[in-house]
Amino acid sequence: MSVLRHIWRIVSLRSLRFAIINRVELSSAKTSWSKVPRINGLLRIQGKGRIQFGKNVKINSGKNYNIIGGDTRTALVVKKNARLVIGDNCGISNCSIVCHEFVQLGKDVKIGGGVKIYDTDFHQLDAHLRRDAKTDIGRTKPVFIDDDAFIGAHSIILKGSYVGKGAIIGAGSVVRGRVPDNEIWTGNPAKFVRKIH
Repeated sequence: MSVLRHIWRIVSLRSLRFAIINRVELSSAKTSWSKVPRINGLLRIQGKGRIQFGKNVKINSGKNYNIIGGDTRTALVVKKNARLVIGDNCGISNCSIVCHEFVQLGKDVKIGGGVKIYDTDFHQLDAHLRRDAKTDIGRTKPVFIDDDAFIGAHSIILKGSYVGKGAIIGAGSVVRGRVPDNEIWTGNPAKFVRKIH
């Protein structure tokens, strides 16, 4: 019995340490929340943009909290003057969201393990402009994932995409463009499979 108590104590101390580190991370970034998000593991926040959390947001970050995402942690990269909005009751597991302009997750959105969401190209398409860091600036376009949508594990949502209410993106898909409400899309590039209702 003393071995179990010892293990429980180690687990509890680690959870406390993670909670403190996450709170410092949230406080040092430009974040606001209706309720502090519940974070399992260590969250990574980078950039000087603003992050807004709704109520009851749950984030898994690390292989011990959702093995489907692999060895990755959840990373929120929000550049200066950009804004990331994560709605009420969202669930996020070991994903990366890179926001150079605007990304919004609606209410009750589920983001599967290893998902990547990018509102930017990161780099210029013109090779000559890519040679110089001053001109190598990628284009941006907002990303919207509407209420009750579910993004399957290891999918990639690219700049300018809209995923409609209640829509489902199949695991490993690449979305670029508009996915209507209550439809299932899968593949690379993601294509319509069927309506849900």
